[in-house]
Amino acid sequence: MVQVVLIHPGSTDYRQQKLVQGRLDVPLNAEGNNEVAQLIEQLRPLGLEAIYTSEGQPAAQTAEAIAEAFELKCRKLDRFENLNLGLWQGMAVEEIRRKQPKVYRQWQESPECVCPPEGEMLADADERVRAALARLVKRHKDGTIGVVASEPLASLVRRYFTHGPLGDLWKAALQGGGFEVFSIEPAGVPSP
Repeated sequence: MVQVVLIHPGSTDYRQQKLVQGRLDVPLNAEGNNEVAQLIEQLRPLGLEAIYTSEGQPAAQTAEAIAEAFELKCRKLDRFENLNLGLWQGMAVEEIRRKQPKVYRQWQESPECVCPPEGEMLADADERVRAALARLVKRHKDGTIGVVASEPLASLVRRYFTHGPLGDLWKAALQGGGFEVFSIEPAGVPSP
């Protein structure tokens, strides 16, 4: 059995200002660096054997700090970039709610049916995530590995392992730091 630790990157100025980040490359801020330092201490008992990251500065900076602390090599997963949120990137969540109330509500209730203007459908991102994680789980049959992913990519990772609902992607994007652990049986099915 392999344990996959889904690690949420530290905070950025965008997250604190409740701006949609998507694929924009925004570095960790001072609070984010402090969150990562605390996260490293919380992860120590888990015995991480490998660390993987998505594209983008918050995830990469978080993964690199963890890799350095545990003397691991940080590896980027192929085609594991965050969801392209198109013209929403850089906008305040509140601004989207005010200017596009119907689309905002649809994104809350059924995000798989909404394509942000000039962005990417959730199904396309989900397909990329599933392919990357299937390869990862196939490569690691046992042990404990870390995967660092920003939201909403992290919600797609969580859904892959739990087969559960996505939840409210607006709220998920505002969470910083922290981690979740999933135990995966050799057949690729999470255990309770």
